[in-house]
Amino acid sequence: MTDKLVTVFGGGGFVGRYVVQALLRGGARVRVAQRDPRQAWFLKPLGGLGQTQFVAADVTRPDTVANAVAGADAVVNLVGVLAGKFDAIHVAGARAVAGAAARAGVRTLVHLSAIGADAGAESAYARTKGEGEAAVREAFPAAIIVRPSIVFGREDAFINRFAAMIEKAPVVPVLRSATRFQPVFAADVGDAVAAAIAGDATGGNAGMTYELGGPDILSMGQVIRWIATTIGRDPTIVELPDFAGAMIARAGFLPGAPITWDQWLMLQHDNIVGSGAPGLADLGIVPTPLAAVAPEWMVRFRRQGRFGRRSADLAA
Repeated sequence: MTDKLVTVFGGGGFVGRYVVQALLRGGARVRVAQRDPRQAWFLKPLGGLGQTQFVAADVTRPDTVANAVAGADAVVNLVGVLAGKFDAIHVAGARAVAGAAARAGVRTLVHLSAIGADAGAESAYARTKGEGEAAVREAFPAAIIVRPSIVFGREDAFINRFAAMIEKAPVVPVLRSATRFQPVFAADVGDAVAAAIAGDATGGNAGMTYELGGPDILSMGQVIRWIATTIGRDPTIVELPDFAGAMIARAGFLPGAPITWDQWLMLQHDNIVGSGAPGLADLGIVPTPLAAVAPEWMVRFRRQGRFGRRSADLAA
């Protein structure tokens, strides 16, 4: 990828920063396309002089998208939402990026979707992710689709959100305790995107769909208990029955951990890599276990911070 220009839509976001870092390490020049480029300026020191550039772009405004992809060798679309304008961003926005990339003669397009993407899904998130994949394929048939499970990392809104709740609450309610996840490290996702682009130089990845999951499959209940042990907390964990969870989701909130009805619908299905689906190993990446890296940044949720010891350590 040395000196290749890669436009990354949403490069200043949670996953985006890891994708940009991986591309910069590979020698690519990176153009970060963001609605407000100032939100991505923290990426400047990660690259060499002239290696990183920034452009204002909004996937819901096709004219800005065309400007952002002009002259690019590859394009990565990471833009997505967990609530709000699903159709405008996941479908129309994805179509705009793919169409602009095709018209600009871009060689490689990587589109970030999600495990569970299904145009026939009841959840608006999963449905529009599925429709977005179809829109991308129609406009850019050789596009590479990347579907991660729940992504964790220092800046995530999953592990950190539950850790903050456990830190403060003596009683922690758990919805859909048996639903399974395969958490994948954000840096592994970044490396996967970079590897997909590098491998596409020979045409080997064209049209591929990769499902990305970590080495561990954990239920929601197991995730909550692991977090509590890791930060040295011992709350009362209450696994709520589905009728109670549905009522809370219908109301639009869960004390200490908001959940929407759409998120409740997504929790009805496991979020794990499909059997036989190409994944991290096919891209040459060894997945990182949650327990190998997360404790490093979760120390802030312990009573004595970095100087506190986990209950598991005290019991040893």
